[in-house]
Amino acid sequence: MRQLALLGLVFAALFFVPFVVPSEAWQNTILMTLYAALLGQAWNILGGYGGQFSFGHAAFFGTGAYTVAVLQVQLGVNPWIGLIAGGLMAVAVAAFIGFTTFRYGLRGSYFALVTLAFAEVLRILANTVPFTGAGVGILIPLDQSAANLQFASKAGYYWLVWAIALAAFLTVWWIGHSRFGARLMAVRDNEDAARALGVDPFAVKMRAIMLSGLFSGLAGVFYAQYFLYLDPAIAYGPAISVESLLVPIVGGMGTLFGPLLGAVALHGVSEASRALIGDLPGISLVLYGTILILMVLFAPRGLAGLVRRLSARRNSRETTNV
Repeated sequence: MRQLALLGLVFAALFFVPFVVPSEAWQNTILMTLYAALLGQAWNILGGYGGQFSFGHAAFFGTGAYTVAVLQVQLGVNPWIGLIAGGLMAVAVAAFIGFTTFRYGLRGSYFALVTLAFAEVLRILANTVPFTGAGVGILIPLDQSAANLQFASKAGYYWLVWAIALAAFLTVWWIGHSRFGARLMAVRDNEDAARALGVDPFAVKMRAIMLSGLFSGLAGVFYAQYFLYLDPAIAYGPAISVESLLVPIVGGMGTLFGPLLGAVALHGVSEASRALIGDLPGISLVLYGTILILMVLFAPRGLAGLVRRLSARRNSRETTNV
């Protein structure tokens, strides 16, 4: 319950950011950090807690983004309905990918490559079919109103991503304290042993990938409404998949606060590099790669694991001194 209380305090503090941070530039920075934490937490459900490393989470993200955009632009459907539809379509895609991979026992690098292939297939399809705008992309008309899921200030978008991220973090807290979570982590640690104990790995992994797909799809809906433009390279490109997995790896996979720590670290480095070096093309990717290498070498459990290790070392010293 202390972990849940800490989560409540963190998100309660984050809720008041638009009131205490008047600068829209800083609001945007914090908003995109929270958005990155949402992406990372969505991946963390499947990769961190389930041990199923996906290289193709853009498949879920892009499906959610294109669903709300196509429904809104082509059919005139209210984007609030599109928000629900985008999440459900992402769940459907996740269920399809999960069924076609987990049913045949794909895991490890095989699963990672298949998810990457699915994302690439969807990118090619979106680049071909006319209702997505093909290679030109799809532009969502500006119509600022809360009823249209478009807000006049960044505060409205901030609270939207805050609410989705809170739901994702509460879901992960539940996973960490539920029978489903225990079964999922048992499958992650040793799938054969979990099966021998009566756990159905296929059913457990299917639930995990559908939950992961749901929050990735909702992140895609938010992106579409915030930037009002999509093309296949944005929606289904590798950048989304890389960010989704990089954030929890840096912050700490299989932990509640790891994705938030990773998002803060990566976006903090990105903003610092932009202030010191400027918008040098590719510098963020170089820094991200450097951080990833350092984390793998010196802190393989991520920032959350590093904090836990330092805390344990400090407690040990205090006990020794006493």
